Amino acid sequence: MLHINCDLGEGLNNEHIIMPLIDSCNIACGGHAGDNGSMIECVEISIRNNVKIGAHPSYPDKINFGRKKINISPSELSHSIISQIKSLESIASSYGITLNHIKAHGALYNQMIIDADLSNLYLDTLKEFKKKYSIYIPYKSEIEKRALKRGFSIAYEVFGDRNYNDDLSLVSRENENALITDPNNVIEHIRNIKETDSVKTINGNFQKIKFDTICIHSDTNNSIDILKKINKEFNGR
Repeated sequence: MLHINCDLGEGLNNEHIIMPLIDSCNIACGGHAGDNGSMIECVEISIRNNVKIGAHPSYPDKINFGRKKINISPSELSHSIISQIKSLESIASSYGITLNHIKAHGALYNQMIIDADLSNLYLDTLKEFKKKYSIYIPYKSEIEKRALKRGFSIAYEVFGDRNYNDDLSLVSRENENALITDPNNVIEHIRNIKETDSVKTINGNFQKIKFDTICIHSDTNNSIDILKKINKEFNGR
């Protein structure tokens, strides 16, 4: 069985369709998208479908959907991340459930693949959540090195609908081949990862990779068909 996660609460209003097809979700909590209403809706739908929930903090930048690095001081970024997580944590608590994990979004996530200073700031920010939640992070990254050294509970994440560079960074969304939108190509992509513990890069090379969970973005074209096909091919549901 493959563990599938998805970023939700981002204004697409497809949570009721996606939730039965996944195992955990990353809920936008006000940074790049989302507000109290959308978080409440996601929590309620997740409970009905027995889906684990996680906070999905980002740069506080709804204009660019959190997908661009912005000029913000370390203290402001840290305060924003904590505020985002606690807003979802409070809502979850009101329903008698707890968060399962924390996963950074967009530019914040991608930058921590190579940025040691940002990774340290992020982990410093998450220290009060360290013993409560795991963090979703990519293999062979700066954030991984530091999280392991500090004793964080981690889950390795790979992307089923994104192409990779040879250094295991994601192909920039500015490139036309960044996304994998054909369900059959996604299945081939995931099968390579599952069977060989390596990912085929955009240059046709195979690079070793580790994964505990596979992400499909809710705003990827054909995301519903992709999730259905993954479940049929790998999870028997």
